Amino acid sequence: MLNITVVIPTYNEAENLPRLIDTLLSMEEQRLNILVVDDHSPDGTGRIADELAAQHPGRVAVLHRKGKEGLGPAYVAGFKQALASGADYVIQMDADFSHQPSYIPHLIRTLESGADLVIASRFMRGGGVDKEWSLRRKLLSWWANSIYVRLILGIPVSDATGGYRIWRRATLIGLNLDQIRSNGYAFQVEMAYVAHRLGFKLAEIPIYFPDRRDGTSKMDMKIPLEAAARVWQMMFQHRGLTPQQRRTAQYAPPDPVPARENEKVRVEG
Repeated sequence: MLNITVVIPTYNEAENLPRLIDTLLSMEEQRLNILVVDDHSPDGTGRIADELAAQHPGRVAVLHRKGKEGLGPAYVAGFKQALASGADYVIQMDADFSHQPSYIPHLIRTLESGADLVIASRFMRGGGVDKEWSLRRKLLSWWANSIYVRLILGIPVSDATGGYRIWRRATLIGLNLDQIRSNGYAFQVEMAYVAHRLGFKLAEIPIYFPDRRDGTSKMDMKIPLEAAARVWQMMFQHRGLTPQQRRTAQYAPPDPVPARENEKVRVEG
């Protein structure tokens, strides 16, 4: 049986985490393992995660970090822990239900159809964002992903900042996580860009992205501004990467299977 690990970074998600873990563990199409990476949340999220891990030994684990060091470092630490624990596939998602768990089977099937990384896209045909988003916010986010990032970096995806993804073990190992330096949205862009430069096959599926209903958003203006500036830095930092520079690992992926006919998917080499 494949080891499919869901990495969930948390900071003050006490309201959402129990419901999310219950939903993930109850999914019938596949058995999921869960790794919570908590940045010492003052609302007790880490303690709640420990209680859930005690209730579900072997299925839920917790990685405690010393403080709020940012999304990028939290994911890198989580990915490394998942790989060390033998994960074959690694899913990354937020804890606030903007990344709806119902898309996980589609993500898995798309990965198994031949992709190395699958991104859940808000902006490809069939995707969408919360109806409460203003037109300005929709246009800015669409332009940043589909025009700005794609034009500068040439990443063949419509939602490079999207944080709902699934990775093959060999892809994460091949990236060399120690070379990833960004945070926030820029972290998502850098991971996709490095994967593309190293010749991994990227795919997207469309999703609907609702805003959180419980808890407080961690978004502020520094995050998109950092991402915009970091795009140029990562271009110069990583543009010389080639597929020959992938890190290698002993890994035999499952045989590809076709995606279901009623599911939209775009795969780019």
